Amino acid sequence: MAVPSKTPITLSIAGSDSGGGAGIQADIKAISATGGYACSVITALTAQNTLGVSGIYPVDPSFVEQQLDAVFCDLDVKAVKVGMLSDANIIRSVAAKLHEYKPQFLVVDPVMVATSGDLLLQEEAISTLKTELLPMADVITPNLPEATALTGAELPKTEQEMNAMITALRELGSRSVLLKGGHLEQDENSTDLLILADDVIRLSTPRINTQNTHGTGCTLSSATASYLAQGHELTEAVKNAKTYITQAIIHASDLEIGSGHGPVHHFFAGHFKAE
Repeated sequence: MAVPSKTPITLSIAGSDSGGGAGIQADIKAISATGGYACSVITALTAQNTLGVSGIYPVDPSFVEQQLDAVFCDLDVKAVKVGMLSDANIIRSVAAKLHEYKPQFLVVDPVMVATSGDLLLQEEAISTLKTELLPMADVITPNLPEATALTGAELPKTEQEMNAMITALRELGSRSVLLKGGHLEQDENSTDLLILADDVIRLSTPRINTQNTHGTGCTLSSATASYLAQGHELTEAVKNAKTYITQAIIHASDLEIGSGHGPVHHFFAGHFKAE
């Protein structure tokens, strides 16, 4: 049994990105940068870099369960962020363990497509995700292609078409949905919709002209979980996470990583320098 802790601990359940910009690596950076303590359960290994994904090696579900038991029996996890789950068996294992341990907050980023366009979730696993995991979530954070895959709707090309998805997204059963509009590249602003049971909150920031957007979804969802673990109310946690990812994108050009879609700058606010 975990000993209660005042430290805000957030668990990331996701895949590993060998390039360091997304997945578990991005989650740990974002949780740390936003004031939390990060722990992790790895669901898949990926061979990837800023140019794309060249291989995916799923972790056996029994070992995913072993990792979850190890974390929950010792660490006082306040919030969980779930990212890449590559097949239905892993989804079922994760959902069963979350039912068993009942963390206070659950953020699900339904990772299906990488920034590069590579498919990261097997298509047959989508229905399992919808039935087993999404109804447990306090917030799910789909981008437009992911929302399309989850609802069967047409891919939105305008903010008005995003609004037309609200009812179908509510029917997925999560407490709330953060529908991310970053794919509407023709818009001068990047607008997300926080869809609550009885309200929709529009979150809009000026669009940043950069190709360094690798890991944005992972970073936003894990920052949201981190703020929830620290005691912020849901809407406030999402707004804080939106502010954080916006600054991380703005400062992404301070880094020089790879030759494709570079990562955001998780530690734009500074870091310890040795004398």
